[in-house]
Amino acid sequence: MADPYPLASTNVPVAPRLPGEVVVRSDADALLDAVLAELMVRALSCVRTLGDFHLALSGGSTPMPMYRRLMYDPSYREFPWRKTHLWIVDERRVGFDDDRSNFKHIEELIVRHSDIPAQQVHPMRATEPDADTRYERELREALEWRERGQDRLDYVLLGMGGDAHTASLFPHSPALIEPEAGRLVLINQGPRVTPPDRVTLTMEMINASRCVSVLVTGASKRETVARVSGAYTKERSGPDAASVAEMPILGVRPRAGELRWYLDSEACPRVGGEA
Repeated sequence: MADPYPLASTNVPVAPRLPGEVVVRSDADALLDAVLAELMVRALSCVRTLGDFHLALSGGSTPMPMYRRLMYDPSYREFPWRKTHLWIVDERRVGFDDDRSNFKHIEELIVRHSDIPAQQVHPMRATEPDADTRYERELREALEWRERGQDRLDYVLLGMGGDAHTASLFPHSPALIEPEAGRLVLINQGPRVTPPDRVTLTMEMINASRCVSVLVTGASKRETVARVSGAYTKERSGPDAASVAEMPILGVRPRAGELRWYLDSEACPRVGGEA
């Protein structure tokens, strides 16, 4: 159910219709507070009930202010890092010393400044030829200790590109439209992938998670949000393969978990004006 957003006049933001719950805040700053408060609650709950917390983070510019706040804001000082396993949603096939590496920035912002044990930090070694099967094996080994049904990621933070891609699942790319059944991680490459080649969690892995949050901010994403909302509104029995191939974010539908969208007002479509 979407957060209420008062409509006082035309050409104002409105919470779009999207699968799952939609959370709208007036600006990116207030939005980060909402995301982090939810993340904190879920982390503590998982540690209390399951013994640990498996968190998968995305790279890119949008979540970096969130990661900084997570580390410096006193409200999150009690985040259970010593009981957390930190995973990466996707990675470019570059070294960790490359500024395009997602892990490079996550390591600088979070790993260096938390007390998370080194063995619970799981970077994707994306330059290795078996990067996908290696990471998949690491995921299975870390999660197999849990009871059946609990052996999944607890929280996955996603973003959304202007082409509606998420993770490194680009429109019409091989890892999206030709996934191997049962695979958790795949190398995604070819002309449909924005260079360089990527290693990414599969849609199957993402949709097995306990909670998936999609963080979208800024007016540059407004048109894409409107397109995704329009496609979702037309659905009758879930997304069809053609829609997901065109707008991969539509394929994010946790099977036995929750989906939450976090949008600032700038990313929301307008009423009485431009999309």
